[in-house]
Amino acid sequence: MSETLQSELDQIQTLLEKRLKLSGELADSLRRARRHLPHRMRRAADDLVAAEASFAHPRIAATLDQDGLLRKARRLRAYLAELDLKDRRKGRLLDIAATVGFALICVIALLVVVLRWRGFV
Repeated sequence: MSETLQSELDQIQTLLEKRLKLSGELADSLRRARRHLPHRMRRAADDLVAAEASFAHPRIAATLDQDGLLRKARRLRAYLAELDLKDRRKGRLLDIAATVGFALICVIALLVVVLRWRGFV
């Protein structure tokens, strides 16, 4: 494995620990981080995990596309660097609050319509 690819994988591991609070080996951390990653980043993470396991075998390692793996590692590192878990939590809470608010408005509007139809309002 080239030094640049190894350093990229080390930086990805550091970002996983720092941003997503996932410690342990890189393969385990990336497996647990899958739900936080978009589809393309998941595929890149899967490819990196498979390549990391393949680098233990010299003949298999020679057949790997190291430039492509390096591009995927850099793309994944860039995504993890800009990931803000606090902002995601805040956005999720606002989404839930908006959904509940909309449901309440719909129920109140339906209640007013039914009361008006029945002649109480």
